[in-house]
Amino acid sequence: MAQHIAQKLRLTSTLLGTVSRKDLAAAFRAVNPKTAFDVGRADKWLQGRAQPRELSVYDDWSKLLGLEQPGAWVAASDLPAFTAAICARHGIDRAELERRASAPSKGSLHEDGSLGLALVGTYACYSRAMSPYYRGQLIKGSMSIKAGPDGHGLIAAYREILPTGQLLIGGPVTPAKRGLYAHLKEPGGDAHFFFCLFPQSQPGSVLGGYLCGGAIIGPEPQPSLSRILMIRLPDPPHGTELWGGYLASDRSIVADLAALGLIIDQPEAVNRQLAQFLAGDSSDGGALQIPPAEFHAILDVFDRQWLRYPA
Repeated sequence: MAQHIAQKLRLTSTLLGTVSRKDLAAAFRAVNPKTAFDVGRADKWLQGRAQPRELSVYDDWSKLLGLEQPGAWVAASDLPAFTAAICARHGIDRAELERRASAPSKGSLHEDGSLGLALVGTYACYSRAMSPYYRGQLIKGSMSIKAGPDGHGLIAAYREILPTGQLLIGGPVTPAKRGLYAHLKEPGGDAHFFFCLFPQSQPGSVLGGYLCGGAIIGPEPQPSLSRILMIRLPDPPHGTELWGGYLASDRSIVADLAALGLIIDQPEAVNRQLAQFLAGDSSDGGALQIPPAEFHAILDVFDRQWLRYPA
């Protein structure tokens, strides 16, 4: 028997940082594109005048919050148990979450608002390899975007599986009117990457733009720039977070996506379009890079000039 649905939805919305019922619905769609969470009926659910009848809504709710408990528990649990579970899962103080959930805000769940939570999800990423040892090849990685641990903002985790081991970088995602930006860093390491992408749009199936960083594998830490495509996976298979690596030269992006459960219509035409986009700025199909010798030659000139100045 479902109980406390309105309060649980408000706690969920506060945790995720959603502003409107459309934002909340977008978050549900991020975990299940076919979710039965209905924007039209959400008003009644939020007012306590009705509750979702489909058990699948509660299953999607459990996935959205990353809970170990099944959907039936989300529906039937008492409010203190539900609150304690989501606070423990996301490392947030219970009193603070309850305070924010009850505080008046500028936005309302009964109003339409931002697109931020529409970005939440898992993406298959393709860009040009930055390593000179793999020049001309594509490299694939995975990106997960989630709500921040305090319920505000968005954080991303990007992974690549390299011959030298896994590269994992993370950091904040900043949606803006003129673009979508992410500065991701390696925990305990010195790898930094900057993503400069086109602004997000609804329904947000693909993100694209530039990836800037230093080559991880190579004799020189060359500053590099590559186009990148990030394709949202409607139903990511188990283990996607550890998926990635250099794409074999005889394997297409579309075939690669099919292995993840995303079947594309007109695969040959789409694959040509994707390959053309990713190679757009480079004459040889590789990432844009500055040859170290060119930079070192200029560095040598100005280093010598600088050393002639008095201390």
